[in-house]
Amino acid sequence: MWAFRSAATILSLAGLLFGCSAPSADPTASVYSGGDILTMAGHQPVYVEALAVRDGKIVAAGSKAQALKAAGRGARQIDLKGATLLPGFIDAHSHMLNYADSLVQANLNPPPVGGVRSIADIISEVGRLKVSMKAGDGVLLVGQGYDPDQLAEKRHPTAEELDMAFPNNPVLLMHASGHMLVANTAAMKIAGIDASTKDPEGGAIIRKPGTTEPQGLFQETAMHPFIPQVQAPRPLDENLVLIKRALGHYAANGYTTAAEHLVMPDKMPLLQAAADRGILTIDVEALPAYLMADQLVGTGKIRWGELKNGLKWAGLKLATDGSPQGKTAYLTKPYLTPVPGCKTDCRGFPNIPQDELNRLFVLAYRNGVQLYSHCNGDASIDMMIAAHRFAEKDLGIVDFNRRTVIIHSQIMRPDQLVAYKSLGLLPSFFTNHVFYWGDVHLANLGAERAAYISPMASAMKAGIKATNHTDATVTPVDPMFLAWTAVNRTTRSGQVLGPDERVTPYQALKAMTLNAAYEYFEETSKGSLETGKTADLVLLDHNPLKVAPDAIKTIRVVETVKSGRSVFKAP
Repeated sequence: MWAFRSAATILSLAGLLFGCSAPSADPTASVYSGGDILTMAGHQPVYVEALAVRDGKIVAAGSKAQALKAAGRGARQIDLKGATLLPGFIDAHSHMLNYADSLVQANLNPPPVGGVRSIADIISEVGRLKVSMKAGDGVLLVGQGYDPDQLAEKRHPTAEELDMAFPNNPVLLMHASGHMLVANTAAMKIAGIDASTKDPEGGAIIRKPGTTEPQGLFQETAMHPFIPQVQAPRPLDENLVLIKRALGHYAANGYTTAAEHLVMPDKMPLLQAAADRGILTIDVEALPAYLMADQLVGTGKIRWGELKNGLKWAGLKLATDGSPQGKTAYLTKPYLTPVPGCKTDCRGFPNIPQDELNRLFVLAYRNGVQLYSHCNGDASIDMMIAAHRFAEKDLGIVDFNRRTVIIHSQIMRPDQLVAYKSLGLLPSFFTNHVFYWGDVHLANLGAERAAYISPMASAMKAGIKATNHTDATVTPVDPMFLAWTAVNRTTRSGQVLGPDERVTPYQALKAMTLNAAYEYFEETSKGSLETGKTADLVLLDHNPLKVAPDAIKTIRVVETVKSGRSVFKAP
């Protein structure tokens, strides 16, 4: 387990280092000073006067004299001019390739992310996409980010509405959660779906009332027939340009490590090509989808856990349930509001049967592959805990350092946090949900369950190394807004949801730096400003620990540095 170093320990180690002879001249070396340098290396904030970087590594974190000596003659002296220097942010969970795809899709998000407030706005945005694409008949039109809870109609669009607007084009609208979509008739025809199509296991096709004819809404695994359309082949060079643009956006927000946490079969060669061609300007932690588990785990086809050319196949991604705002997350107690396609005991549903989940855990644990699973509801979290216990019993090995990550861990119970702690399971929380859907959760779940969503304060108090994430494209790639939601837990309407689960600004930063490095087994090389670690840095225009809590979301990135090289500078 990672042992946090105190300031005294850091300085004593630095003293040993600086006792050596000064290194030779290196004009690429740098010494940062002139602002707050927050190391993130302890339980409490630790600042140093200066930071020295050489050959892409941190060679000193201490006094300016020590840093200058360690950097060597000719080192650049960089004046922070009052900016705050931190370790680069580490993305604990998002979908970078989805973000890349979204760059050529219609933005259907409501304010403050987009401008869609009604179904008419959706039609308008998709129409603009068609014009910009110069799309003729038969060309697929894709929009992403619509949220029925924020539409004037308070419902999903229908296939019929899309057919009227786009009679000659297949259209797919991705829900903000990514766990459901709306398709028009043309898209359904391409997917081979009609009134005779049965609901798949782990999914649902919402029907027109009183008939078996699809209304247009497809939930969870019922979306799978549309994947070939959404992920239709695109020229490699065009894909690589989109990836480069996407990573540029992550870097502009201070991330030096991005996540792609559901790599489908056709995307694996694309990511590998991006790495081989030097496109990955920041690191990418990639998780192949569990649908490929038997082809990838224990077969030697990929090298798990090895970072090469910016790409690491970090582990296997499972998806145990769905969306809480979409009401497909799997709960032990029913939702309190009507659920599309369900009449009684509406608790969502699992995407994977327990027996299959158990099998996947045994397969991964036997072969030393880290597991990550999407889990929003407490019933799906129960399934994860049960599968972990099953696998360890089956293999006869108890290992508290597997670092199995339960992504989201939103609608959970206090007893489940106890289990996380005792079993070594790691939660990656999603506090942005409190702002974007907190008011919706109050209606759907009631005050008690809603207030305990993403219980980061309780987890950290229990000594659990919790992380926090944006789940982009579900919410924007914006770590300062993410920190703001963790510290304030304020909903769209201004309510504080779960005040006892608010964390300090330092804890919020820890969830995006050192704890996130721990999640990826990289705490010895990333996540804090310590001698010997990779020089992944972010410069902020203000110190998150020294502004009012409500002002954290206004902090902007000045510069991002990856392995000692600047990858973004604010204009």
